[in-house]
Amino acid sequence: MAALAREGAAEGLWLRAERQTGGRGRQGRGWHSPEGNLYASTLIRLREGDPPAPSLAMVAAVALHEVISLFLPGQKVAIKWPNDLLFEGAKLSGILLERADDAVIIGFGVNLAHQPEGLDRPATSVVTLAGSSPDAGSFLETLAENFARWLQRWRTEGATPIRDRWLLAAHPVGTALSTHDGEARIEGLFDGLTEGGSLRLRLADGSVRVIHAGDVFLI
Repeated sequence: MAALAREGAAEGLWLRAERQTGGRGRQGRGWHSPEGNLYASTLIRLREGDPPAPSLAMVAAVALHEVISLFLPGQKVAIKWPNDLLFEGAKLSGILLERADDAVIIGFGVNLAHQPEGLDRPATSVVTLAGSSPDAGSFLETLAENFARWLQRWRTEGATPIRDRWLLAAHPVGTALSTHDGEARIEGLFDGLTEGGSLRLRLADGSVRVIHAGDVFLI
């Protein structure tokens, strides 16, 4: 596996792999990682006074959404909670956050030149939607710079403006969603996010269930 380490525009360390042989997604799922896509991670050291660490998921999603949109002008790319980017229901990219003491590692996977086949859900790629794809290294340069800007706003203005921008790029309030609580399936309507980025799901009886983690599906 080839890797690129860089520091500069974005705070902390960025690592990029040309391809991965042991990639994994949420809940330890296997992740096919052919050369040409983006596989990159950054490490953020938390500081005193920072907003809640889980809200970094919104920072990552907003930054990535803006960069992907540069290469797909006029295409409706949407953020799906907790941190997927979709085009008409097909997954275009994913983000994974892991906490390690005072640091958060944020991993980005973007289907630039390839898309996985045979999954339990549809997937797409930039090359499929635009006819060509950017170089993964150049894409990372742009992402790192954009992420740095949103990270600075997160630190100086708090999570609220990040959440507001996230909501503008997400499926609309009232979208039907489903998730699981243990073995039980839960269905409801998207009712926005909490200040820290947790999902608000309005149930049929009018109550609101706050979901802090887990897979969510569009109905």
